[in-house]
Amino acid sequence: MAALSSAGQAVERDVPFQLRGNSFTMMVLKVSDPTSPDFFPQLNVKVRQAPNFFRNAPVVVDFDELPEDAGFDVAAFLQQVRAHHLLPMGFQGGPRPVQEAALAAGLTPMPAGRAAKLEQAKGPDPRAAGSAPAIAVPPPEPVLRPALLVTEPVRSGQQIYAEKTDLVITASVSPGAEVLADGNIHIYGALRGRALAGVSGETGARIFCQSLDAEVVSVAGLYRVSEDIGEDIRKKPVQIFLRDGFLHMAPL
Repeated sequence: MAALSSAGQAVERDVPFQLRGNSFTMMVLKVSDPTSPDFFPQLNVKVRQAPNFFRNAPVVVDFDELPEDAGFDVAAFLQQVRAHHLLPMGFQGGPRPVQEAALAAGLTPMPAGRAAKLEQAKGPDPRAAGSAPAIAVPPPEPVLRPALLVTEPVRSGQQIYAEKTDLVITASVSPGAEVLADGNIHIYGALRGRALAGVSGETGARIFCQSLDAEVVSVAGLYRVSEDIGEDIRKKPVQIFLRDGFLHMAPL
């Protein structure tokens, strides 16, 4: 058996590639009016607010809000997006002609977001068809995963991701560092880098820190850059959360 195992390992070493599954965090550029004369000037303003964060950042272009009769040059639109130092990698939703043009431009169709999947899973309302109401089935008990605990400072260039759980950091996060979590993020030191909570779409996630001086903070994809952080809460204990579709910051 040892000889066979060694032979198998040798074959694996000779293969010039490996295919592995992985998960990555990408921003979503939600497009509601691609022909607006204000679209790219406003996008330029956003990118210039945090150039190190946005430069060459991969994005998914969300066409879901476009009407069926939306007519615009998708390839030229994507070229303009690239000119603003964003890299469109995939797309979501949109009318069929827009989807076909996006495919022809080299973008990959991406799966629907978590909220859309939940709506699809609910199915049609049985009351609308005049049938008997469905029997409520209690959701399965969640599988509890312990929070990812980090006790050392997170240095510039480091990235830490707490998958399907919370992230607890008992030290500081340096400029140029990035911390991400599917759940909440707790930082018991200074937050000077980037913190992204609820990266899988959990809108109830929050960020807690003892000293807010971040480059970027985000909850469920809604973000705020350093220039948007008020002096009244800078370098103070703060919690960051979503309410009514907006990102809020409140002192602790």
